Amino acid sequence: MTTLSPRGTRGRLALAALALLLLFATGFTVVGANVLGMGDRFDRLTARIENFIDPPPDRSTIPTVVVTPAPSATAEPTLAATVEPSASPSPSPTPLVRVAVDLAVVDDHQAVFTSQINDKYCAVAATQMVLTILGLGNPSNEFQAEIGARIGEWESLSDSLNGGWGPAAVSLALAAYGEPGYEIRAYDTYADALRDSAIAITEMNKPVLMFPWWGAHTWVMTGYRADADLTLFEDAAITGAYILDPWFPRVSSIWGASDPPGNFESLGELERNWPAYQGPPGYESIGPGWTRPEGVYPDRDGRFVVLLPTTPRDP
Repeated sequence: MTTLSPRGTRGRLALAALALLLLFATGFTVVGANVLGMGDRFDRLTARIENFIDPPPDRSTIPTVVVTPAPSATAEPTLAATVEPSASPSPSPTPLVRVAVDLAVVDDHQAVFTSQINDKYCAVAATQMVLTILGLGNPSNEFQAEIGARIGEWESLSDSLNGGWGPAAVSLALAAYGEPGYEIRAYDTYADALRDSAIAITEMNKPVLMFPWWGAHTWVMTGYRADADLTLFEDAAITGAYILDPWFPRVSSIWGASDPPGNFESLGELERNWPAYQGPPGYESIGPGWTRPEGVYPDRDGRFVVLLPTTPRDP
């Protein structure tokens, strides 16, 4: 998910020299073909070199709010004072009726979709799509490039140890283009993160940003289906979500082919991409939730991170 931004000529020259030496040492063909993941490892190594030469700024940014699970209702009876019945009891409330919900904040997913213009710009493209949905941007490659070029205004070490884009940078970018109020939340369970995301979409009429692939990617959740209104029934069950994946139409060596704009993702498919279990074959040692190889994120590690709107959409 993170992207690296040029920060200084000296740093770029030194990085380029080291990169050339590494290319000759490993072989251009091996890196270019990503044989045995060599290309991915090379990208991570060059990122670490750049951060060592010219680290991201260590400045305050949007905090991550850790959401603790709500306490379950107790089954034990409680003592209550005896109250005499009133002479004119109030009428019984109208019982709530369970009605299935199929909700999306986008009428035409294809019209607001933009594929990321390079393999590092998933967070940039997701930011762009949220702005387009809210009438604050457009789906052009030029607009995406403009957003991406401004990362120096928003990046911080605590948000992305690699430098570049993290959830806080996305929130700050949205605010810079006229959409403040997106809050980073981290949940202990996948189910709680998905449920609160659906409730936020219902109440705010705005999309949610998710960070699947152990925090390495960014999705835009535009809606969901459930067997009842989540704001009225605590036991309402979500059956899936509508997703904009900026990786489309690419194919991931780990996650497979990406789905087209606005695809309805079942719970199983959501969980596979936003792992609530240990990784696929070859990645079994990777735990659930946010798990980044570059270092420790105390408020995010092992949790499920989303960016939720906290202000309602203008009519």
